Amino acid sequence: MQIEVLKSKIHRAVLTEANLQYVGSLTLDEDLMDAANFIENEKIQVVNVNNGERLETYLIKGKRGSGTVCLNGPAARKGAVGDVVIIISYATMDFEEAKTYKPMVVFPKEGNKL
Repeated sequence: MQIEVLKSKIHRAVLTEANLQYVGSLTLDEDLMDAANFIENEKIQVVNVNNGERLETYLIKGKRGSGTVCLNGPAARKGAVGDVVIIISYATMDFEEAKTYKPMVVFPKEGNKL
């Protein structure tokens, strides 16, 4: 049996931008991506702590060390600069493997720094 479990999470990052005119997705500082074991184009869920909005999109690499967390395209309507978000990815794996899998969880500091 295969089940879906938490793979990675960035807990309480702060939105730095919302770009309605961009094609779509979430742009994320490459340092944060590496720390959370995310890859470019990975499907993610973004949960906005400030307004309760939840959305699914994919990741685009942002400038390393910039602290960038930017909602793009229609997703920009789901949050505002300064909102606190949780960025989540899931993985499908064998039930027995899932019992021992340890997800990567990142808690950014001020400025979305590690």
